[in-house]
Formats: sequence, C-alpha cells, structure tokens
Amino acid sequence: MAAKVRIAKETRLFTWIELSHLRALDVLPESFEKAPIGVDDATPIHDLNGEVLFWRTPLGGPQRTLGFADIAVHPALGEPLLGVSSGAAWNEDALRKAGLSAAREQGVKGAEKAELRFVAYSFPKIALQFLVNGKEAAMLELHTWQPVPPSTRSLRYEPPSNFERWSFLDEMPDDDRAERVERFNRRARRWRRKFTRAPADLSVLNSRLFLERVKIERALLVSSRELHYSTRNTDHVPCYELRGQETSVWCVAASVQMLLDFYRYEYTQVRLAQELGLGTLTNPNGLPYSRDGDVVTVIEAMSCNALDAAMNTSPTFSEFVSEINANRPLISFVPGHSRTVAGYTRSFISVIGQPPFRGLLVYDPWPPNAGVITRWENFNTSTYRRTFTAVLCRA
Repeated sequence: MAAKVRIAKETRLFTWIELSHLRALDVLPESFEKAPIGVDDATPIHDLNGEVLFWRTPLGGPQRTLGFADIAVHPALGEPLLGVSSGAAWNEDALRKAGLSAAREQGVKGAEKAELRFVAYSFPKIALQFLVNGKEAAMLELHTWQPVPPSTRSLRYEPPSNFERWSFLDEMPDDDRAERVERFNRRARRWRRKFTRAPADLSVLNSRLFLERVKIERALLVSSRELHYSTRNTDHVPCYELRGQETSVWCVAASVQMLLDFYRYEYTQVRLAQELGLGTLTNPNGLPYSRDGDVVTVIEAMSCNALDAAMNTSPTFSEFVSEINANRPLISFVPGHSRTVAGYTRSFISVIGQPPFRGLLVYDPWPPNAGVITRWENFNTSTYRRTFTAVLCRA
C-alpha cells in the first residue's frame, strides 16, 4: 500500500485562507472560529484519469466533528474552495479498512497489496480504487462498497447516468476549462500577493488574523436564508430533512422524497421510485437523461396537482435565491447526480479583488442510506444541469 501523500505547502495555505475568509464573512457560523483544520489528515481525491482534483480536509478535530472541506488543487475546478460539509465526519483510515474488508469478501485479487486511491468516479461521488501494478483491480463505491461498473460512455459531453463512471477533467468542454483555469489562477495570484508570508499556524481557522492581513473590518457582509416552516424566520428553527438514497442509483427518488416531505406529502422512496420507473430495491435503475421531465410529472401527480412543478434547463444563482426567499426547495441536477437545495448565502463585497462568494445549502442523498449536508457548496465551481421547482397552486 502506498505511503500517505502529504498536502502541499501552498494548498495548506489556501485551505487556511479560504476557510478563514468564509468565517470572516460570517458564511461559516461561530462554531468554526478557531476550529482545527486537519491538513495533516487531508485526503487527495483523484479524477478518473488519475490527476488529483482536490483535497478533502477534516474540520474540528476528534473532540468536536464539524465536517470537512474540499479544497481544489486542479485549476479546472475554477476556485480553490469547492464547499464545506457540516456534521459528517471524514476518516480516511476507517474508509480504507472498510473498503479493504469489502474487497476481501468480494474476492478482489491482489487487494491486500494494492495501492488504494480515492477517486471522484462521478464528481462529487467518490469510490475507492484498487490498483495492482498500476492497473485497476476494482473500484468500490464508498459506504455501499458496490463495484462501480466499467465505463460504457460513447459520447463525450453526454450527461452521465446516476451510477456511471466519468472523468470530470476529460469530459469538460475546452472553452469552459479555459475560463475556469484562468479564474482559479487569478484568485490564486491575488492570495499569493496578499499572503507573501504565511501565518505561523495553518492548522487552526482564524478569521481575526485573516481580517488583519487583508485590512478590512468585520461587518454584516452576507445575505443568507434557509427554508423554514413559514417565511417568519425568527420564531422557529429551519425546517428541512435529509434523506439518503436507498440504492446507488436512486438519487432522483430521494430528491423528490425530500421536496415532497417539505410540503408534508409523505411517501416511501420505494413508492416514488416506482412512480419514476426506477425499478425495485433488489433491481434498481437510474433515471435516463431523456426522462428528466418525469420529475415534473411525478411531483404533480403525488401532490394531486396541488403543486405546480417546472423544469429549468439553464439554472442561475438568482433562481436559487428567489425560490428560497419564497420558502420553496429546489431539486438540483448536476452531471450524473441529483440533490436538493434548501438555502443560500452570498456576500456583497469583494475582498482584495476576489469575486463575492455565492454558496448553496445542499442536502445531498449520497452516500447511500446516509446523505450529507453541504454548507456551503461554492456555486462558482459547480455545473448545474437542471433545476426543478414546485409552487403551491392557489385556490
């Protein structure tokens, strides 16, 4: 098994900067102030083509798990910060052990001596790849440990299915890639100019020190909202629930379930999968690209047409803002995956020329039977393929 790769010095610095920056903007709550950043326990996540995409870094330490942050190293991701997920722990060693145990049970040849690599087989979904003499012996999806099928893709840029491997880098359109690389490098250059000397301690998030370095005052810099039971935010807590997908291909069913749950239409995921034509628990399948519109049909049918659903093929951040402000969740399709969005945050000032931050509160049904809440997903680094909205019909 290969020795653990250590995070590069500049990536350590950018991790500290980006997280301290979000805390300085009050995008991250006060609980993150002075939180340990587990840079020495960070995990490189590779693209399917072998290049490192980003590092997944635990936050909070063993005594108080806050979640993890994904920090890009490949400039094609567009910006260094991809997102911060709250509540879910990231333990690389435990995942390696569980994956190795599953590989033994499945009879993977050479698993004991294989190089283990974490791979975004369908970004942002991750699998553990077993390499024997440089060749793949197996690729097992995290947590379910199901074998990820070999690629059958014939058309580049064709949207992938819900449980299909595809290369984030190799399938990125050339013009999109060039724009993202330039944006990433522009942001990195500005941070380098501002932080010519790195802070002494990069292992603890520190918004006060960040503010001193960039020479700005802390102020109310952001607008933010999460879904509530009503638009009266001050008299009750946010109101939305995470549902894990019950199979590796039922992300759409889980997303529809979350949206309908919010409107108090309670259905099992099995029932919704049946309505969507996604098979059974023992023989599941994903939603084909050609049937995206079925989501609209099922939402309306399962609410007895009390909900008027719509599909948008060109999602914008302003759409997320307007829907959340109207107290309505959205289903968000990214390539190969479906999630729901239940909140947003955005800053109104630029720090030393950096673009204002735009983030989404994502309730992601992956990993199966668990899910994860990302607070916040950087809108500027993601590709949004479809959104689905639902409006209560008026009597």
